[in-house]
Amino acid sequence: MYAYIIGDVKAIYDGEIILENNGIGYRIFSSLSTISEINTYETYKIYTEYIQRDDGVYLYGFSSEEELEFFKKLTKVSSIGPKAAISLLSTLSVNDLKYSIYNNDLDNLTKAPGIGKKSAGRIILELKDKIDLDFTTPDEKTIENPSMDKDFAVEALVNLGYVKNEVEKVINKMDYNNLQLEEIIKLAMKTLENKR
Repeated sequence: MYAYIIGDVKAIYDGEIILENNGIGYRIFSSLSTISEINTYETYKIYTEYIQRDDGVYLYGFSSEEELEFFKKLTKVSSIGPKAAISLLSTLSVNDLKYSIYNNDLDNLTKAPGIGKKSAGRIILELKDKIDLDFTTPDEKTIENPSMDKDFAVEALVNLGYVKNEVEKVINKMDYNNLQLEEIIKLAMKTLENKR
């Protein structure tokens, strides 16, 4: 129905954004990786998928076409719905998902909340011959800058409504050097919510 929507981000919540276009505010559910890339009151092009279910109508959106296409692939897997697909894309990058599927890595896929070994096995079985082989292995990846990940995490959490000073205190207490960006955000959110 909608290929993409260009608009201003008016609000960012846990797992969703409000994107305004021509006076209409679209509630768009998204992954942590997309949410970590956007800021409120800035204009973005969000690639979307419209899903109608028995319990309502939902709009899912991502900052890249690649992430949207992988979301569509995941939701076509038996027993994998939009919520599980978002969980996978919030935990692993598209590259890491492709690598895990290609290498039958159940353990990596089950890092995503709500994904058990049975679901992970089904994802591998149904998508292995449908993914592009344009991924890099962990050894080939460029070494990421931990302090850059920390800065992105702080920015993403502030956009979600947390106080910057509190966020920085929580993240500075972590051993974030060995964590992926998504893991830093998730752990910080858990700690911040426990403090409320």
